[in-house]
Amino acid sequence: MIKNVKISIIYCIFAAQYFNDYMYKIRVILDTKEDVIRTILVDEHINLEILHNTIATAFGFEGQEMASFYKTDDEWNQGEEIPLFNMAEAGEAISMQTCILKDILPLENDKLIYVYDFLNMWTFYVDVVEISSEKRDDLPQTILTVGEIPEEAPEKEFVADKLEGEDDDDDEFDIFDDFDFNEY
Repeated sequence: MIKNVKISIIYCIFAAQYFNDYMYKIRVILDTKEDVIRTILVDEHINLEILHNTIATAFGFEGQEMASFYKTDDEWNQGEEIPLFNMAEAGEAISMQTCILKDILPLENDKLIYVYDFLNMWTFYVDVVEISSEKRDDLPQTILTVGEIPEEAPEKEFVADKLEGEDDDDDEFDIFDDFDFNEY
């Protein structure tokens, strides 16, 4: 009898650790000069496609444009892409539908970069603020809204790092400046 009670207690502790549902509080910040922030609550079991739709809705988008998440480190350096749709021929590649939130962002302060609408390049920083065991039936939910999204996406300037020994005034294509391409 005592042995069965010990086993039951151990199983309950195990079950509480591994079968407990968690709620994520996620802060999403638009990459713009003005503060445009949304804080959302979601269940740990959702896939990234649901997170994509939740973020798009929270910022007033319809969610009909292409989008991707990018894994990132603590310094927001862009890593592996997680696209909206599986683009591989064999069908084995990663996609938002196959990635579960708790597997991609298992810890508080884990981060992703989210890019919505590749023609406009709306770029967001996604950060796990808190993971709690609080139970809610009304998820996903936006709990904080700061700022208004601008009419147009902020312009992105893509600048390559200079290679060692490279100077600004050292342009190997200067010889083409004097060439008249309209002659042909």
